[in-house]
Formats: sequence, C-alpha cells, structure tokens
Amino acid sequence: MTPAQKEWARARDELAQAVAALGYPGELADLLAKQLKSPRAIGRMTSYLYQARPRSMEMIVDEMLAICAEIETWREKKASQEAQAGYSAWLDSEERWQSTEDGD
Repeated sequence: MTPAQKEWARARDELAQAVAALGYPGELADLLAKQLKSPRAIGRMTSYLYQARPRSMEMIVDEMLAICAEIETWREKKASQEAQAGYSAWLDSEERWQSTEDGD
C-alpha cells in the first residue's frame, strides 16, 4: 500500500469511528469517503461530525455535498486563474507582437 493509500485509509477509518459514535451504520462512512475522495476532505467531514453532532443522516449528507461543492468551486477558480495567467502571458509575449507587426 502506498503512503497516499495509507493516509486515505486512515482518514476513512477516523470517519467511520465518528459515524459509528453517532449511531449510524459504517456503510455511510464508506459512501462519504468515496464521495469526498481526499484525506483532507474526509478530515473536514470528520471534524464536522465531532463538532456539530448532526442528528440526522440528511444533515451529514448535506455537509458532505457542501464540502464537495466548495472543492469543485476551488478547482474551477484555480483553472480560471491558470487560463487567465496563460492569456495574460500571451498578451505580453513577443510572439503576439511579432504576429501583429507582420499583419500590418
């Protein structure tokens, strides 16, 4: 098992303990971990369970969806920033200026 797999398994096990402490089935933890995908996101979910102590599975799933949405928003923002940086670099590049001069 790779270090990344060990980290993911550890985070999933901690999530399973938090879910079980609230009285929910262990399968819920497995489903949450698969959706959250990363140890960091799983850790956020585990912290939420210990701090908020939600009273229904719906609240748990709502928080999982919120975490997933935040991660996707962050990814989209980073992709947009990278695209903007590439476009800005092209605008400032000599290649652009040379092609503009050649067209005149």
